Amino acid sequence: MGVEGIGASVARKEDRRFITGKGRYVDDVKLQGMTYAHFVRSPHPHARVKGIDSSTAVKMPGVVAVLTGKQIVDDKVGNLICGWAITSKDGSPMKMGAWPAMAPEIVRFVGQAVAVVIAETRNQARDAAEAVSVDYEELPAVADVRAAIAPGAPQLHPEAPGNVIYDWVIGDEAAVKDAFAKAASVVSLDLTNNRLVPNAMEPRAAIADYDAAEEHFTLYTTSQNPHVARLVLSAFYNIAPEHKLRVIAPDVGGGFGSKIYIYPEEMVALWASKKVGRPVKWTGDRTEAFLTDAHGRDHITHAEMAFDRDHRILGLRVKTHANLGAYMSLFSSSVPTYLYATLLSGQYDIPAIHAEVITVYTNTTPVDAYRGAGRPEASYLLERLMETAARQFNIDPAELRKKNFIKQFPHQTPVIMAYDTGDFDASLDAAMKAIDYAGFPGRKAKAKSEGKLRGIGVSCYIEACGIAPSKAVGSLGAGVGLWESAEVRVNPVGTIEILTGSHSHGQGHETTFAQVISDRLGIPISQVSIVHGDTDKVQFGMGTYGSRSAAVGLSAIVKAMEKVESKAKKIAAHALEASEGDIVIENGEFKVTGTDKSIALPMVALAAYTAHNLPDGMEPGLKESAFYDPTNFTFPAGSYICELEVDPGTGKTSFVNFVAADDFGRLINPMIVEGQVHGGLAQGIGQALLEHALYDGNGQPVTASFMDYAVPRADDLPSFKLSHTTTLCPGNPLGVKGCGEAGAIGSSAAVINAITDAIGHNKLEMPATPDRVWRAIHG
Repeated sequence: MGVEGIGASVARKEDRRFITGKGRYVDDVKLQGMTYAHFVRSPHPHARVKGIDSSTAVKMPGVVAVLTGKQIVDDKVGNLICGWAITSKDGSPMKMGAWPAMAPEIVRFVGQAVAVVIAETRNQARDAAEAVSVDYEELPAVADVRAAIAPGAPQLHPEAPGNVIYDWVIGDEAAVKDAFAKAASVVSLDLTNNRLVPNAMEPRAAIADYDAAEEHFTLYTTSQNPHVARLVLSAFYNIAPEHKLRVIAPDVGGGFGSKIYIYPEEMVALWASKKVGRPVKWTGDRTEAFLTDAHGRDHITHAEMAFDRDHRILGLRVKTHANLGAYMSLFSSSVPTYLYATLLSGQYDIPAIHAEVITVYTNTTPVDAYRGAGRPEASYLLERLMETAARQFNIDPAELRKKNFIKQFPHQTPVIMAYDTGDFDASLDAAMKAIDYAGFPGRKAKAKSEGKLRGIGVSCYIEACGIAPSKAVGSLGAGVGLWESAEVRVNPVGTIEILTGSHSHGQGHETTFAQVISDRLGIPISQVSIVHGDTDKVQFGMGTYGSRSAAVGLSAIVKAMEKVESKAKKIAAHALEASEGDIVIENGEFKVTGTDKSIALPMVALAAYTAHNLPDGMEPGLKESAFYDPTNFTFPAGSYICELEVDPGTGKTSFVNFVAADDFGRLINPMIVEGQVHGGLAQGIGQALLEHALYDGNGQPVTASFMDYAVPRADDLPSFKLSHTTTLCPGNPLGVKGCGEAGAIGSSAAVINAITDAIGHNKLEMPATPDRVWRAIHG
């Protein structure tokens, strides 16, 4: 490990521009002649658009145009799509309702756009939007999953009778039935996984610029995957041919999954730019984010686990209803199926699993992947079941988990996943030691004497990252491959540009990716620049989500680097009159082993481009690209333990300690990893204690601002104690596994398990607000 290489806690290069206000986000972009868009959005969860009167609005100062849903449909702009095909258990395809970019006839959730005002300034557009009169005929609405599938419920889409999108199953139902027949004990639980709003720091934004002379569009957008955005906009939405559309995602202020998708606003901005002949800019406000950014979670589940007399798990049976909102978002279908049910084995050796997932339309904001995407829901279900079982059997929760841990690898689960490596005992032992698990009974007794209820909760999670190989996910219904690309350019003076299909929106790629180059070549990271987020600069790539940047994106870079190094060694060997096999790379030099002969990287690069003295038959230049398609998922795992106190008089929860022991494989930059874990823990704890996107019985959102939707503040969170155990991933050249989602996956169950342990009452749903906890204590 070098000072700046793999394993070094190097300060993030990109932070200098961020903390000095020099970041360049979409809203910072200014184009000549730019206009501003403001959307007219439905105040109703379900209504027919009978008419739109824009006569007053078009006469207002600065207004350039008022455009409607009927116009965009008439111009043959395509409907939004879901890109992962799921088949129901009866063999029928999922029921995808039509989702136009602006509603021409029917609105199906509060906030859905019906028109857009284009004006010279943002305020003029906003003022004119208020003057657009829309005649709505209100229709019956339904926001709750149970109500949506009840007989006689309002129907959202003619394509989906009973509002059911698909009824999907996985696992061996007969084997599970047999396991339960043999069981000595059965533990059952009904759970709700509460709906969340992503709330990235930067709201979504889009700037579209149509060049009539070239018939070419440029889109600046807050995207986690600009190439996929360009592909979908061109292939499915009929915006423009792919070679006539450039998508740029500059600095992006957080995503958490919510910026993976194509949203109506990007489509409308592109279409409107051509209509008005000028650039069109839209920047969402926070209310629009609450109403229109894809939400996360929202499951209701009944689960049962069968045990033998020795408390070993025999089988697991799960039935989940997942609320997908009013429309199917880009990857929404995969979240409660292949990203959720395939992880229901957790860290445990479960011989038989069967899960049924029924997805439902409701008059609510569409739901899609949010940090963890299916994995938090699976982990929460399993870890609440394991804690409940330990209490039912009156044995220690850690002991029950250890008894059922998978011990040998590789391990094939009953639900597709093949775990390659891991050491679950080591992570749990590390967490137990860090929190002084053995000393907890004494601390609990002392707290009781002081009038407080103290509890401890364990959560052992596993997740699947770097989703691949592409052939496998394609067979499961994915509409795209999940490989990654990279290009390495060594410039004539020896500086290096890395062009990656991954995209950074807070992960620190400009630092960690440069560290890998530094480690391989022995050069300072200041000599390395990372280029991403521009489809005109970077070859096609798949973007960043699912903790894939290191396992897939960095692996592609390593593969390209291997090609560069191989060519550079040939050039160096030729210049030094040595055998290529004797050349090693150290401290930015190519050296002949066992001699003092060497040549510096800049001289090798210069030789490649002057081409005066290259080996016979070698092409000039020093640039290589690679595409990397993993052979398997990666499987980060860990154990979290939470210790807290509850005030029985108020129901308020106070953290005493929170420890996290994770196995992420090799750590590129431990400091950045810690930051990622901290952020995930904050979101997981936020879900456990505070966050809940609520709708009333009529489908009106009641948590559409930070006045009503609580996110964790600094004083809501404990000071985390983090540690790491390491088993290297055998499936990629770096041995990395991924860390970005772990904290959000494992923490919620640890908190709820701790609270229910403290209050001696197992029935407690998230978020465990003081009111809910107080009611649970006092019945």
